[in-house]
Amino acid sequence: MIKTAVIPVAGFGTRMLPASKSVPKEMLPLADKPIIDFIIRECVQAGIEQVVLVSHASKVSLEDYFDCNEELEMQLINSGKKSLLNRVREITPEQVTITSVRQRKVAGLGHAILAAKKVVGNQCFAVLLPDVLVHAENKSTNILAQMINQLEKTASSQVLLEPVDDELVPLYGIAQGVKNFSQNDCFQLSNLIEKPELSEAPSNLAVVGRYVFTPSLWECLENTSTGVGGEVQLTDAIQQLIQEELVYGFKLKGRTMDCGNKQGYYRAFVEQVLSSGGNDRQAFLQFLREVVVKNIKPESADVIGHLIKSF
Repeated sequence: MIKTAVIPVAGFGTRMLPASKSVPKEMLPLADKPIIDFIIRECVQAGIEQVVLVSHASKVSLEDYFDCNEELEMQLINSGKKSLLNRVREITPEQVTITSVRQRKVAGLGHAILAAKKVVGNQCFAVLLPDVLVHAENKSTNILAQMINQLEKTASSQVLLEPVDDELVPLYGIAQGVKNFSQNDCFQLSNLIEKPELSEAPSNLAVVGRYVFTPSLWECLENTSTGVGGEVQLTDAIQQLIQEELVYGFKLKGRTMDCGNKQGYYRAFVEQVLSSGGNDRQAFLQFLREVVVKNIKPESADVIGHLIKSF
C-alpha cells in the first residue's frame, strides 16, 4: 500500500501574479481554506500517511499552516471559541506526518520531485500537483485511492488523464496508448507528447496532475537531461520509464480544476463556496442574484437566474 505522497510547491506561481508575489499560490483561499488544505485532505482520504512538501525559502507560510500555533489555540480556548479551535486543530490530521524539503533551485517539476528521493526512499509513491483539484463523478470516490489500487494490481506506474477540448490540447502533455482496457478505464501508455499541435496529437487525453510511481522513476529522473526551458521535465522521465516498464494511463471519470491560473481559480472559489452549505452559501447565492440583476442583459437574466435557483 502506498503511504507516501510528494507535493511540489516550490514554484513561483507566475500565472497568479501579483497575488503570488508574497502569498504562495497554494495558500490562496477557496472559501475559508487554502488550496493546499484540499490537496492534503485528498491524500488523507487515499490512505497517505507521509506527505513530503518540496518547498522553497519563500514558502514558509505553508509549513506554518500545518504547524501547531499554541498562542492562537490558547486565545481560542480563553475566548470560548471551541468550534474554531477544533477546526484549527483538524488542519493536520494526527495520522499524517508532513515533511518539508527544499528544492535548492527551481529547475523543473522533475527536479523538484527528485529532491524528495532521500525522504521517500525505495518505495512506490504518489505525486500530486498542488494547484489541481480533482472531482470524481461520484463525490464519494477518491481518484488517488483508485490509482493506488490500480498500481497494486498491475505493479505499474499510473498517470491520471482527462479528455480536454481541442483548443487546450497544445497546453498539455498528451497521452498515446497501445491497448485499451474498458473495464477499468486504464490503458498502457506508449508515449507522452509534451504540448503537441492539435494536428500532431495522438489523442485528447491530457496529463492532469496526479501520478503514482514505482521506485524506477528515480533512476529515470536522475538520467533525464534538461529539456524545455533548461529544466528537468517529469514528462521526459516518464517517457524513459515507458521504455523500461509498463506505465498505464488512468482515465478520469470526473473533471479537474486548475487553480494555478486566474480563471480556474475564480471558478474553484465559487464552486467551493456553493458547496460549503449553511449561511455562507445562502449569502453568496443572494449576492450572485444581485449581480445577475445588475449586470446581465435582460434576455440572458432569466436563464442565469434559473441556474442560480437550481443550486
